[in-house]
Amino acid sequence: GDMTTITGQKPIVTKARKSIATYKLREGRSIGVKVTLRGERMWSFLDRLINVALPRTRDFRGVSPNSFDGRGNYTLGIGEQLIFPEIDYDKIDKIRGFELTIVNTAPNDEQGRRLLELLG
Repeated sequence: GDMTTITGQKPIVTKARKSIATYKLREGRSIGVKVTLRGERMWSFLDRLINVALPRTRDFRGVSPNSFDGRGNYTLGIGEQLIFPEIDYDKIDKIRGFELTIVNTAPNDEQGRRLLELLG
């Protein structure tokens, strides 16, 4: 699917840990997918994200400096998969957003922020 095309790696299906009636969610039901990128695939993805995909985002005004988790990791919401040039608009069934978390070894938000600034 789209996630494989964007990341170059097959995603793992995530399942609900418990049932939540409000969301009509049943325990064990598939609720999403996740991909963990490391090494060369990670660097390639970050390069495409920073230099190609994010600039293609409608009304893009930079990323929020408040999205750090207290341990230097950064989470970013992507509104639609179409910002990646690999995705063919005519071949998608629906527009899907996703969340992206950049996990690193920085001990705190300040150092995590500095790391991301150096990346671009």
